[in-house]
Amino acid sequence: MILNILPNGDIKFIYSDELREIVEHGTAHIERVSHVEPNDDAEFTADLSPVGGPTLGPFKLRQDALNAEVEWLESNIL
Repeated sequence: MILNILPNGDIKFIYSDELREIVEHGTAHIERVSHVEPNDDAEFTADLSPVGGPTLGPFKLRQDALNAEVEWLESNIL
C-alpha cells in the first residue's frame, strides 16, 4: 500500500476496505480510475483510460488483472 501525502495535506491512495478508517477521519473524494472487466473470451482486461493509461491484458484470472491495475497505478499515478 502506498500513501502519497501531498503538500496541501491531502492523502492520495488506492482505496481498499482496510483503509476505510482513513476515509472516516476527514473529507473524502473517492474516484474510479479504471475498469476491470471480462472480455468475450472470458478473460479480463484492466482499462486505465480514465487516468490516461493503457488497457492491460488480457488475463485469464480477474485477480491478475487487478494486480496489474494496482501495479500500474502505483508506478504511474502515485
